[in-house]
Amino acid sequence: MSFLAPLFLVGALAVALPILFHLIRRTSKDKTLFSSLMFLLPTPPRVTRKSRLENILLLILRCLVLCLLALGFARPFVQKAFQSNLQAGQGKRIAILVDSSASMRRANLWADARAKAEEVLKKTSPADQVALFTFDRQFNRLVSFEQWSAMGAGERVTLAAKRLADTSPGWASTHLGNALISTAEALQDLEGSDKQQPQLRSKQIVLISDLQEGSRLDALQGYEWPKETELIIEPLKPKKPTNAGLQLVTDLDESDKKAADARPRVRVSNSADAKREQFQVGWTRSGEKGFAGKAVDVYVPPGQSRVVMSPELPPGVAPDRLVLKGDDDDFDNTVYVVPLEAARTKILLLSNDSEKDTAQPPYFVRRAFQETRRQIVQVLTHKADGPLLPTDTEGVPLIIASDALPEEQVKTLRRLLNEGKSMVFMLKTPAGAQTIARLLEIDKLPAEEATTSSYAMLGEIDFQHPLFAPFADPRFSDFTKIHFWKHRRLATNGIPAARVLARFDNGDAAFIQVPVGKGTLLVLTSGWHPADSQLALSSKFVPLLYSLLEQSGGITSRPLQYLVGDMVSLAETNATHTLTVSKPDDSKVELAKSGAFSQTDLPGIYTATSNTKHQTPNSNPQRFAVNLDSTESKTAPLSLEELERLGVPIKLNAREQAKQSEIKKRLADADLESRQKLWRWLVVAALAVLLIESWLAGWLTKRAAVATGN
Repeated sequence: MSFLAPLFLVGALAVALPILFHLIRRTSKDKTLFSSLMFLLPTPPRVTRKSRLENILLLILRCLVLCLLALGFARPFVQKAFQSNLQAGQGKRIAILVDSSASMRRANLWADARAKAEEVLKKTSPADQVALFTFDRQFNRLVSFEQWSAMGAGERVTLAAKRLADTSPGWASTHLGNALISTAEALQDLEGSDKQQPQLRSKQIVLISDLQEGSRLDALQGYEWPKETELIIEPLKPKKPTNAGLQLVTDLDESDKKAADARPRVRVSNSADAKREQFQVGWTRSGEKGFAGKAVDVYVPPGQSRVVMSPELPPGVAPDRLVLKGDDDDFDNTVYVVPLEAARTKILLLSNDSEKDTAQPPYFVRRAFQETRRQIVQVLTHKADGPLLPTDTEGVPLIIASDALPEEQVKTLRRLLNEGKSMVFMLKTPAGAQTIARLLEIDKLPAEEATTSSYAMLGEIDFQHPLFAPFADPRFSDFTKIHFWKHRRLATNGIPAARVLARFDNGDAAFIQVPVGKGTLLVLTSGWHPADSQLALSSKFVPLLYSLLEQSGGITSRPLQYLVGDMVSLAETNATHTLTVSKPDDSKVELAKSGAFSQTDLPGIYTATSNTKHQTPNSNPQRFAVNLDSTESKTAPLSLEELERLGVPIKLNAREQAKQSEIKKRLADADLESRQKLWRWLVVAALAVLLIESWLAGWLTKRAAVATGN
């Protein structure tokens, strides 16, 4: 017998009241006639040892009524055994997943993570199969299921704990979604390969993490979580839950100031439950704790962020890193900055027209390539009929010609094309087709002036080609507003390996690409100057020229800011040498000529140098900064409802499981009691006893009255 509300049993103590009422008699039953008592005070009788109970049966009935009512209010029911979901004695497959991201570098988190992992390992039975994994941006296997099975039963826990002790949290971001999927798939692969232990039915993933809000869960979108695989969460709580972080807002080249005056902007974010609001941001040197120059005071209320300009550097100090001070945890308080150095490139323009003539092509080319903080393009002009010297073409990736060329220049340009240079030839007149024929080493290339009623438009463009790929977006793909007044009709069927990139609306070729050796020749059958078209006056002209320069290898777009774990491409055009990358911890990594560097596992400044004495202008030492992902600064606890919304079944840890089991037991008891409803029978019994008590009390009263009357 159990009770749903056992506190009501305390009401059974009320049975003492009838007993007291029976023992204490305030007035005497016998009456004696006496004279006037008006001058006397009434005195109740004293309880003495001679007091005794009368009408024992009536007393028992009254006490029984109170006991039955107390039992009824306590809602009794007959208890049944509570069935557990898991069958005892079965082995389990347990995958322990430990967070080793940058946010785990806070105070006590990693020590707590190791302690909880060891606690889970010690609770495993010899029948269990266990694996130990860590994760940040990558998924790492410390102990696989196969390695666990190969170990002796007595040394499994010790060896697994030792491998975890040899690991430490890194600097990468928290890709929780990818880690959960990889762990679930490891459990599924084990189930498919292990046919000798069918008794292992329960599959569990024990996640040990601080579950910070910046964890990435996007990989779980659309992922079907495997059945019978439970996720048990062991959350970690830092001693100091508040945190402030520093992030770089813009790269230096996005500023409209000169390189010498440019200062990066940074964002200071503060957690919602923070107790500090005053911070400082300033420059520091490597190995120094104090600020280099004056710092900037920043006021950030809890739960908000502020964007500020970094302080000015004192003269002679090179920018290295920005540091935030005033925060409890400093793992995300440093931003590394590499100052921008503009890349320089050259373009050779072969034309007999003056650069100052606003009606000729050179005028527009000169003004299209403006000096920017990232790129400085130097346009070198040369007479089309003048001799070309080796110094004129040195370091020039792109050559533009707008007039017919003499034979000596054609030979030089053909050699440069075979070596890998790129060339654009503008067909201003049909006579220029002979220059194209000599460049391609073909006998004859027919060309004529095309006739149009008013103007032609580009009607067919190959947006799959890299030249026009920047215009593939529907917002930029409209070329119909560019009118071509004149163009030349060129017989493309006589050009071997020719590819037409764009055609006019009448079907004539407008842009033709022809490979020549290692290089490329691009033929424009119309000019961009106003006499031929509106191309130079349109918004498409400058992006088109930059696309040409990029395809020629003249623009080397190298980002200076990366995140921990990013792949960095350090390859140069036609590079045949190797590179050496110096990491922030002074270690060095040798790279092949492919230049794909992936060991960006530390925040700081990296330097890549060429291992050859013969360097091109673009092969100077390359410096780039690697910073912490800003999502790691979002250290507020992640809502578990977000995981459940993505279809991940969450099973609570041991303590929470006990609480949850108690709640389920109470609900089961309430349901059982509501079906049995024993309280109704107790109330009916109480009413029945009360009726008997009333009848007995009345009968005894009448009997006493008859006895007194006699």
